[in-house]
Amino acid sequence: MTPLESLISSGTKLWLDSIDPDLVVANRQFGATGATSNPIIVADLIKTGRFDGKLAELMRQGLDDHSVAWAVTDFLVNQAQQVFLPVWEQTVGNDGYVSFELDPLLEDATCPLSTAERAAKYVELGKKWSAGHKNRMIKVPATPAGLASLTELAAAGIPLNVTLIFSTRQYHIAREAVWKGAQRRGSLAQFKSVYSIFVSRIDVYTKKHVAQLSPAAQGQVGLVNVKRIWADNEQHWGQYKLPLKQEIVFASTGTKDPAESADKYVGALAGSDIQTNPPATNEAVQAMAGQTYTRAVDKLPTEGVLAEIDREVDFAKMENFLMEEGLKKFADPQKALQQLIVDKRKSLGL
Repeated sequence: MTPLESLISSGTKLWLDSIDPDLVVANRQFGATGATSNPIIVADLIKTGRFDGKLAELMRQGLDDHSVAWAVTDFLVNQAQQVFLPVWEQTVGNDGYVSFELDPLLEDATCPLSTAERAAKYVELGKKWSAGHKNRMIKVPATPAGLASLTELAAAGIPLNVTLIFSTRQYHIAREAVWKGAQRRGSLAQFKSVYSIFVSRIDVYTKKHVAQLSPAAQGQVGLVNVKRIWADNEQHWGQYKLPLKQEIVFASTGTKDPAESADKYVGALAGSDIQTNPPATNEAVQAMAGQTYTRAVDKLPTEGVLAEIDREVDFAKMENFLMEEGLKKFADPQKALQQLIVDKRKSLGL
């Protein structure tokens, strides 16, 4: 059994944090059952030159640069969906999804729209990009506008991935909004939502801004935070006895500190729900010959460590800082993607 097969056998669903067609096929063979996309991933694929033919085809159709960026994203996500569609069919909609991120420029500091107008735009785009797709999940950020769009999107029958969640507060607002919309559906048979909680970014934050944490607590805050939200999620949705599982996505699972093992978060979160791992993390884990994983997602540090974390970490302050940083990381890559399309148009002579 390979290390990733061991992870999956522990109860984890493995999703790939990429829609590179080659990596999707390779990771499907590792046991991955879904994938997610974002503008950085799309831009990196365009930079390889492998999709110049597709870009030229779109440009010759008369599409502007903004439209080309979204058309090529749609094309790449759709390709990945085809690989995972059999999983979606076998699990009757419980797995096998590929996430499609809605326009991050709605969260740019220069966006002139009000929160309500942004929310309406999220609903419009969510309906547009999900139409005709069985196993496409629409990814919406847990911002004021993103959260305000969730009820309408859920009511429309759209599978949802609420992303950029750092706190229990954001998660609670998201799940209540989604459930409110889901209850307006004629049937809950295909109701599916996941909540992407960022893990390693929290530990990067505490090392810099909560440096007084003891060695036993430092580097554990991201895991404690997400494990508590996971337990909350299990308890909450368990009461409804729904056909499909409403799950936590353990996101940002690549270690940022080279001194730490590549599988720090992978091992600690084994046993339930979804890990969306970067390709490099999956490759590093697969290279750990003989490594096996058992359920650890429900195991927390000692009471003393938990008490120290709760005493020293201001979670509201942490959420505000990471959201501000996260939104910049959210919007800037979309701008870079569109600039890349501009540059490609010139280099292709179109």
